Amino acid sequence: MASQDLTLTPVGIWGGYPAAGGATSSFLLEQAGFRCLIDCGSGVLSSVQKHLGLSELDAVVISHYHADHIADIGPLQFARMIDKQLGGNDRLLPVYGHTEDPEQFEKLSYKEVTKGYEIKEDQAVRIGPWEVTFCKTAHPVYCLAMRFSDGEKSVVFTADTGWRKELAEFAADADLLVAESNLFEEHVGRVEGHMSGRQAGELAAKASAKTLLLTHLPQYGELERIRTDAEKAFDGPVELAEAGKAYKL
Repeated sequence: MASQDLTLTPVGIWGGYPAAGGATSSFLLEQAGFRCLIDCGSGVLSSVQKHLGLSELDAVVISHYHADHIADIGPLQFARMIDKQLGGNDRLLPVYGHTEDPEQFEKLSYKEVTKGYEIKEDQAVRIGPWEVTFCKTAHPVYCLAMRFSDGEKSVVFTADTGWRKELAEFAADADLLVAESNLFEEHVGRVEGHMSGRQAGELAAKASAKTLLLTHLPQYGELERIRTDAEKAFDGPVELAEAGKAYKL
């Protein structure tokens, strides 16, 4: 019997590009036998196969169309096409993304193996066992934060964003807040569209989140500094996302 627990597994944790042997920030969300991939950037397709076969994915949700969040969509489409050609899974894989960039959205649909479905801020959609809502973030391109709720537990993904007060309301009372924290404190203001550990902690505190998970991490510097800065602003549990570790709600 499929577990009724809501389980989150980081597939990749890096921002911009993957560190050696890793993958960019991406997550596998599972509940009641339904498996959803959140973002599909560089290295993700290789890493997700440590946890399940590509034919077992039931949905993909894309926050925005920067390469570190969509680079492996094409290979995923090829994998599903090859499986179908060889007599395997022929189910159409839904890939959810916004239509603010119509050219990129059109690429989510491919040869009757994947189909793009539009998502919008402030409009809920049903994906598997979850109601999913979206909120615009502060990023150089249009990007959507996501909130997945099964009616009891909720997980919020900030996606890529600079500080934006509206996100605190969007993430209110989240059981797990997965927040990007790509910057060390000394880089705040020098890089647009990303947060520091302190800012992620402040967001979690203002949202009254239960637990904070830090992701979209830099490939340089001492990452524990980012976690420590977050802990100074948020008195709940704080972790650096660890690829392959399962977080159960």
